[in-house]
Formats: sequence, structure tokens, C-alpha cells
Amino acid sequence: MDLQIKDQKALVTGSSAGIGLEIARKLATEGASIIISGRDQAKLEQAVDGIRQSGASDVVGIVANITTAEGADFLFRKVPEVDILVNNLGIYESKPFADITDADWQRYFDVNVMSGVRLTRRYFPRMLEKKTGRVIFVSSETGLAVDPGMIHYAMTKTAQLSIARGLAGLTKGTAVTVNSVMPGPTRSEGIADFLRSIASDPNATVEEAEAEFFATARSGSLLQRLIEPEEIANMVAFLASPLSAATNGAAIRVEGGLVHSLA
Repeated sequence: MDLQIKDQKALVTGSSAGIGLEIARKLATEGASIIISGRDQAKLEQAVDGIRQSGASDVVGIVANITTAEGADFLFRKVPEVDILVNNLGIYESKPFADITDADWQRYFDVNVMSGVRLTRRYFPRMLEKKTGRVIFVSSETGLAVDPGMIHYAMTKTAQLSIARGLAGLTKGTAVTVNSVMPGPTRSEGIADFLRSIASDPNATVEEAEAEFFATARSGSLLQRLIEPEEIANMVAFLASPLSAATNGAAIRVEGGLVHSLA
């Protein structure tokens, strides 16, 4: 299927690995011009090389710490306009509520929420002027089904849903859309350490930790396995495409059937 995004300029944050990297790769294979961002020069260069090996040539990496206002300004100066903005940067952990410090709450808000807010504040007005563009927030199923062991993380994911829906309300009469994608537990660079951190046996294999996770912490999953990053990337690429023009202000589930409510 031709997603009709050839020569569109797309910025994907937090894209040196995991979901972000796969989103960038998918958009690149569809012909988009790709900018990826991260804080580690070596990992960013490796990601750029990997995307190019997929057959894409128009891809650049920019080292920037977009969890700060200065970092967001730096990235915006380097890339003053985009057609597609994917706010993917995010961190996660499991931590008892009583142990979550004020600093933890602030860090999660700065990384998971404000990074996307700052960049959208810079790119969204120009999209409205042109009356075309795409903004996509990579949220999580925990934004709806809050995990008691990840309350600070879930808070940021719910915030993303609210921000995206509010921004969508500003697009009336244009071809700009703002949507959220809600992945479930996805195979990524740090997933093995995370699964072991909550497993009953810290020495369990990744396979054993994954099986226990879905038997206990995510027993409601219909998929009963980790989602592959490419499966998230496929949905994001569709939302970035003109083919998704009638989808605006939506929170799209790609979570393996974990959220059982209809709303």
C-alpha cells in the first residue's frame, strides 16, 4: 500500500532504538525524509546507518536533549519545519507509589510530557497555517488502564491523551490531525531488565520473565506476548498518512487487547 508520504519531512523523537527507531524506519521506507533525535551520538549514528541499510537515503540524526527547553529550541533551530511530528520519547519503570519521589514525578513529567509539548508548540502553528500536517503522540495502554506499580508513568501517558485530544480541537477546518497511539508491552532494548525487575525470580530468562508477566501482571492480554516494535510502527505510519484523514483526536489502541472497556 502506498501511504502517500513520499518526500514528507518527519521528525521522530526518542528514535535511536525501540519503537521510535522502527517508526522512523517505516516512514523512511515509505519515502519520507527522516530526522531522528536522541542524546547519545554513537547510538544515533548507529540508528541512522540501520535505517539507511533498509534502503532509505534521506535520514539524519540530531543530538539534542529535548527534555529541556534549551534542547527543544536547539532541535527546532536545526529543523524549523516538519510535516509529521511523532512524539515518541519516553521512559518507564516499575516503582512502589510510596517510593516515588518528587524528583521522580518531575523527571517523568519533563521527559514524557513536556518534550512533546515543547516540540508541538513549535511545529503545530505552522501546520495550522499550511492547513496540513500530522502530530502523533506515542502514549500507552496504561494511560487508560493504570498499573498500580507504575502510577507516575501512567500519569504522563494519560496527560498525553488529553493534550492530543485538546490540540485536535484546534484543527477544525484544516487537514491537520493530532492523534495518540497506545502501545501495550512492547519488545524493546530495556524490556528484559524491566521484566526481570518485576519477576519473582531475578535470575529468570527473558522468556520465563515474559511468560510470568503475562500470567500475572498482564493476564488480561488477548495477545499474551510482547508486541513487536514494527507492529506499533505500522499503525503510526498509517496515522501519518493522508489515508488517515478522517481520524483526528483519536486514541488508537495497539495494546494486544489489554484494555477491555469500550470507551
